[in-house]
Amino acid sequence: MCRHVAYVGPEEPLGRLLVEPAHGLYRQSWAPRRQRYGTVNADGFGVGWYAPGDPVPARYRRAGPVWADLSFADLARVVRTRALLAAVRDATLSGADAEAAAAPFAAGTWLFSHNGAVPGWPGSLAPLVSGLPPEQLLSLEARNDSAFVWALVLARLRSGTPDGQALGDTVLEVARAAPASRLNLLLTDGDTVSATAWGDTLWYLARPGGGTVVASEPYDDDPHWQEVPDRTLLTASRTEVLLAPLQEPADALAAAPARGPARAASPKEPST
Repeated sequence: MCRHVAYVGPEEPLGRLLVEPAHGLYRQSWAPRRQRYGTVNADGFGVGWYAPGDPVPARYRRAGPVWADLSFADLARVVRTRALLAAVRDATLSGADAEAAAAPFAAGTWLFSHNGAVPGWPGSLAPLVSGLPPEQLLSLEARNDSAFVWALVLARLRSGTPDGQALGDTVLEVARAAPASRLNLLLTDGDTVSATAWGDTLWYLARPGGGTVVASEPYDDDPHWQEVPDRTLLTASRTEVLLAPLQEPADALAAAPARGPARAASPKEPST
């Protein structure tokens, strides 16, 4: 199991979003408050962020715990960004992939993370291999369930499927193959965030000063944090958050932003 967070909004130092909050991702690496599976996220970490004028994100990933990396502390203090995706990792199974197994995974303008696990891996997902191009299988960054789920999402994205629908369709496909899977997925292109709540906690915050945070758990005690119901697709911009149930057919997910059953208040409106 892992913890992850994504942000889109006004430019901020990485540390203000990841390190400074009382219960930020940095602290969640050893003391998460709402993690249901596992207790310490010390099997790697990573952050991806977008620099002004460059749509392709940079990444910094390591195989060890975030609290032991002094270089990250310096980087988080001075690097500013308008969007990021970061994660701390608790490996489901041991492996030799080191930092390659640490989220965020990346391709083009996208950053991706998986909070959860696929039981029976790799055999449970073997039937899904035929749906992936051979070159994509051969270029997997790591040999774990998260990297394979990312490959399924990426194949859909590259075929032109909208970000939210690519996540939703992948969750439903994997859940059919491995019904007990926990599939909280997080995806950003630097302008929007898409996420799924499937088996673990997911929260969002529409910040009064502008910007949206989507995270495994709140990084502070701000009363405006909202929990996402299980089996839900979330799509967010800097100013609004839309939710849609994930039990719907795949073609319905594409229309979710236009008719989602719940809409969060924009940063200019009070949340209740």
